[in-house]
Amino acid sequence: MKNLNLVALPHFVSVENLKNDEVEALIERAEYFKKGGAIPGLTRPVYVTNMFFEDSSRTHTSFEMAERKLGLTVIPFDPAHSSVNKGENLYDTSLVMNALGVDLEVIRHSQNEYYEDLINLKEHQKLNIGVINAGDGSGQHPSQCMLDMMTIHEHFDHFKGLKVAIVGDITNSRVAKSDMELLTRLGAEVYFSGPEYWYSKDFDQYGKYEELDKLIPKMDVMMLLRVQHERHSGDPNEKKFDAHSYHEKYGINHKRYEAMKKDAIIMHPGPINHNVELSGDLVESDKCMFVRQMENGVFMRMAMLEAVLRGRKLGGLE
Repeated sequence: MKNLNLVALPHFVSVENLKNDEVEALIERAEYFKKGGAIPGLTRPVYVTNMFFEDSSRTHTSFEMAERKLGLTVIPFDPAHSSVNKGENLYDTSLVMNALGVDLEVIRHSQNEYYEDLINLKEHQKLNIGVINAGDGSGQHPSQCMLDMMTIHEHFDHFKGLKVAIVGDITNSRVAKSDMELLTRLGAEVYFSGPEYWYSKDFDQYGKYEELDKLIPKMDVMMLLRVQHERHSGDPNEKKFDAHSYHEKYGINHKRYEAMKKDAIIMHPGPINHNVELSGDLVESDKCMFVRQMENGVFMRMAMLEAVLRGRKLGGLE
């Protein structure tokens, strides 16, 4: 197999600062791992901890599988039984991990841009630990974004000119915000649909809003978003939410599935609300990439972790 371009980063917290060639190199590296390519041998141990302050099954387990495949030593962390409950802030928790010998921390947190305090240090601070963002509030979800890019590339082999619709709870979705930005930069045409009260004019810079049934027959990718009830406190629309009505107006049912282009795909970051965003019996259908996305997530997170290992010269990698 040909030599691959290897990305090196001090942290991996957002897709905003990734160059297009870095995105392409990470996709290529993840595809290499998926095809059984050689995993880089570590000459020194590397310790990583997964600090998930919000619930997760896919992302948490996927990162841990990626870490173990790379040969990293995983140090357990349980926020429910940590000193966070005694008032310890995230910086001090990271300082503890650093002092104990942890090299990398994968963090999911409810605060947008929580990582700024960990990577943009003040003059008196000496924290030295790599940060990988597993999701910050309603801000960014770089690993989901990158595995989405891998899945689209794997299916179509390109991005330029692809028509991608992002549908649903867009305002509250860190997946949507990461994906719309990167898809636009890679040359895809982005469209939006779903309840207008979960759409912001801020997104107009990336694409345009249209009614779902007008988009269905034109799109190459239907990217569905989970309705995030846990982020709707204070939203008057939450009180009148009806799952059946949402599915009828904005979900992919059998009629809409059949109206899609033959080679079009459905994507969803999960967890899926069955018969809300997508008919339950379509989750494992031919056009639905939900399972493929989860599979690809392990290999993309391997590529992301490796990039930070190289950027920080950990485990003997450069």
